[in-house]
Amino acid sequence: MEIALVLLVIAVVFVAKTFKIVPQQHAWVVERLGKYDRTLAPGLKLVVPFIDRVAYKHSLKEIPLDVPSQVCITRDNTQLTVDGILYFQVTDPMRASYGSSDYVGAITQLAQTTLRSVIGKMELDKTFEERELINAAVVSALDEAALNWGVKVLRYEIKDLTPPTEILRAMQAQITAEREKRALIAASEGRRQEQINIATGEREAFIARSEGEKQSQINNAQGEAAAITSVAAATADAIRQIAAAIREPGGEAAVQLKVAERAVDAFAQLAQKNNSLIVPSNLSEVSALIGSAMAVMKSAAVEPPRPR
Repeated sequence: MEIALVLLVIAVVFVAKTFKIVPQQHAWVVERLGKYDRTLAPGLKLVVPFIDRVAYKHSLKEIPLDVPSQVCITRDNTQLTVDGILYFQVTDPMRASYGSSDYVGAITQLAQTTLRSVIGKMELDKTFEERELINAAVVSALDEAALNWGVKVLRYEIKDLTPPTEILRAMQAQITAEREKRALIAASEGRRQEQINIATGEREAFIARSEGEKQSQINNAQGEAAAITSVAAATADAIRQIAAAIREPGGEAAVQLKVAERAVDAFAQLAQKNNSLIVPSNLSEVSALIGSAMAVMKSAAVEPPRPR
């Protein structure tokens, strides 16, 4: 019974040593008698017990590696604390096993030294603006060296750039001064635009007033011209009607009577008002004056007024 139990244990151990299940996205390196033999892909695999052994197990997934923060000195001799993260992937399990005793530590150290070199070539202000350039430079240097380690460096990202406290205060003061400068410029531009708008409005208002006055004068002139034309037309029409009435039977006698009435009325006013008039010394000459007026009326009746 004990022998059967021992044989069962030996069989279980033999099966466990013979059959290996490699997980997905993993690669196992097998050594035969201490020498590299093959790399096991994912799935159920067979190995020779006590002769073959799984020496290294690698994950083929993308691995994030936190690069410890370090102090870098910029081109303008400013200390800058830089913290980043690196992403890499094992592409050659055999090289990753035998190319370096610790490829993770090698990548970390090389990332730090490369970052110090890149930062040292830049001024402080540029380090905040050229993050993509810094990341690309670190990835390029690491990827070239990591080929011998069976590792592919995918990307590097800077998590934080921290300058000294004094530099931070100076930068904050500079930003505040720049914002105040922009505010003053904006205010002056606003006042300038306001003055331009006021001047433009006054000019347009003056032009509008002058145009209004001009149109008003034109309208008044046209109204006066129309009034003069209307008065002249009415006067001419009245003269024509008077001339036509004189040519009618009894028209001349009516005119003489009207002229005589006007003369009598004029002389009647002399006694009522303080008027200074030059009158004929002989009142009998009044009839001669009336005769002269009638002669003018006859000539006007014979010759109608000429149209203008």
